[in-house]
Amino acid sequence: MSAVTGSTTDTTSTLISESVSGLTAPALAQRYLISDFCSYLDTYLPSEQVRECYRAYLFGAEAHLGQKRKSGEPYIYHPLAVARILAEMRMDYRCLIAAFLHDVLEDTAIAKEQMAALFGEDVAELVDGVSKLNRIDFQSRAEAQAASLRKMLLAMTRDIRVILIKLADRLHNMRTLDAMSPEACRRISRETLDIFAPIANRLGINWVRVELEELGFAHYWPWRQRVLRHALHKAVGVRSEMIGTVETALKRALQQEDIAGRVEGRRKHLYGIYNKMRNKTCHFADVVDVFGFRVTVDRVDTCYRVLGLVHNLYKPVPGRFKDYIAIPKANGYQALHTVLVGPQGIQIEIQIRTEDMQRIAESGIAAHWLYKTGGQAATNPTALAADWLQNLLEMQREAGNSVEFLEHVKVDLFPGEVYVFTPKGKILSLKRGATVVDFAYAIHSDVGNRCVHALIDRRMVNLNTVLRNGQTIEIITAPGTRPNPGWLNFVVTAKARMNIRGYLKNIRQREAQTFGQRLLNAELTAFKTDIEHLNPLRIATYLEETQLTSINDLFNEIGLGNRLAALVVRRLLTIEGEEVVHSAQNHHPHQLAIQGTEGMVVNFARCCRPIPGDDITALFNPGRGIVVHRAECRNLNGRDNKQGKQLDVRWSEDAQGEYPTEIRVEIGNRRGALAVVAGAIAEQGSNIENVVSREKDGMTTDLEFQLLVKSRQHLARIMRRLRQIPLITRIVRITRS
Repeated sequence: MSAVTGSTTDTTSTLISESVSGLTAPALAQRYLISDFCSYLDTYLPSEQVRECYRAYLFGAEAHLGQKRKSGEPYIYHPLAVARILAEMRMDYRCLIAAFLHDVLEDTAIAKEQMAALFGEDVAELVDGVSKLNRIDFQSRAEAQAASLRKMLLAMTRDIRVILIKLADRLHNMRTLDAMSPEACRRISRETLDIFAPIANRLGINWVRVELEELGFAHYWPWRQRVLRHALHKAVGVRSEMIGTVETALKRALQQEDIAGRVEGRRKHLYGIYNKMRNKTCHFADVVDVFGFRVTVDRVDTCYRVLGLVHNLYKPVPGRFKDYIAIPKANGYQALHTVLVGPQGIQIEIQIRTEDMQRIAESGIAAHWLYKTGGQAATNPTALAADWLQNLLEMQREAGNSVEFLEHVKVDLFPGEVYVFTPKGKILSLKRGATVVDFAYAIHSDVGNRCVHALIDRRMVNLNTVLRNGQTIEIITAPGTRPNPGWLNFVVTAKARMNIRGYLKNIRQREAQTFGQRLLNAELTAFKTDIEHLNPLRIATYLEETQLTSINDLFNEIGLGNRLAALVVRRLLTIEGEEVVHSAQNHHPHQLAIQGTEGMVVNFARCCRPIPGDDITALFNPGRGIVVHRAECRNLNGRDNKQGKQLDVRWSEDAQGEYPTEIRVEIGNRRGALAVVAGAIAEQGSNIENVVSREKDGMTTDLEFQLLVKSRQHLARIMRRLRQIPLITRIVRITRS
């Protein structure tokens, strides 16, 4: 398809006449004409770039010719509206061209190569980044959505304009959502509130965030939105006199001190009020910052002068002052916030900022194009966005699949900041509830992987300590340390969670490969061979049959229990038509020795707590490896013990490590009895992990200890020592059913 067919005037007039037919006057009032759009572009773009945008419009109009939106209007009106939104952000002309063409690859037969030839590689990459993955089969809508969003977010790391186009696209779709079915309205609104509004907030584009939240709220919870809107309208009427009084007082105070500034009343938007009511489980009347005022001045030092003025004018509420100028938010937002007790005892919020801060607050990263602020200071939205995009790339590398990646992105989009300091005085903003481990990973993934302790304000703390504003944290690392799976129970930031999971996944894969090779060789021992001496053609044929890419993948599958070593051996030895000659009577596979160092692919059953020296057996647990039980464990009878599911194992003579086991001690009720027992256990070199006390008859008490022991002999020494205590009447090892 050529860029333009026929005269441009004929094409444009045809599109305009087609778009007008069947539309009501209110609908027409919301539509933009290309002539108006080009006139608007003339205010900030050179004429040759405006002509390129017009050419892109004509190309998009021809490509979408005959296509209509759900509302019945010609499809080209949507790209035109998206381009208009971006033009209001003063975006460059290539971004506007991509806006006109953003659905062409997805909804028409135009190829990316053709678009690149006509409009440049830069534009083609932008359009491809916004386009969904429609040509891939997914098992569910959620998986398809996650994969498309993952593609878009990764494209955004190469060019931030991708997400700006997508935000404008979503904003216009939300403005015209009434044409969709109720089910589609709720689904799109939920996605908007969960993903796109938080992204707009993360990039500091406040006006886009607010409109997306208001539209999403209205379509997802229409009844709640109407009730809250009515309550707000009523409150405005009741407090209008108070609002006027405060505004007049603020303006008079500025004039008296000869401070040039603007005073504007502001009202919290409905979704913000609703979120505060829901998060704090409070009523509408309890939300104190529904009404507020914004004071905009020329310089930073004037902001602090105004703060003193308003605190003299009305009493401040203790604990409600926030200095976002000294410590900006994660998206670059800066201002002074204070809550005052106004007339009639009504609390009002005052925001004080400079004109530059106001522009950043509304436009965020778009201010880079809108006002050419430039600079790479720590508080510049462009630099802060670059840091966030770098975190996205790290999460992408560690994510298992698109759905997992998207879930972690959602976590990262709702920070609720806590501000802490590094030992060198650098400020870090973390999600509220963040722990020492979250801080360590925020510094660097290697610091997080190797952290062992931390100092908060020079005091030693545990790694799960929750951070508070203003603390100074120093991380202590040790070589050879690796992440603990238990950290996943308390970390809250997406970066920490993804790094821990990624590291453990790689460790687990290596352990699974090593263990799988041992399992396979244990089976091959019965046939007096091993994997190294098998014909490579047999292995290659088996890998091709099973669609595995390498022998390590086969080891990994066996180690995780997804394939049974015995069945793999039977197939390997029968390839090329050979027979495996053996019977159940004469085939005795080599017992696998459990060393205790196999890692996460060998799990020890909690019901019977096997320890070195016990007779043991093992069951395959697909996806996790094997679970080792004591041979006499009663739970084995209820498991799937079909042939091939159970593995013949034994403890290695040099088994290493400490293993949990449980004992029950019946002891007479005496003061200090527990301390006596604990001391005796410690004498034998064992650590008590947990203890539970249950009184029996008023005379005796059952103490259940979970101990760490090295072997059955070690446990026997502990029990012999405990029997020497006169108060103890009975000791048994616990096996839970």
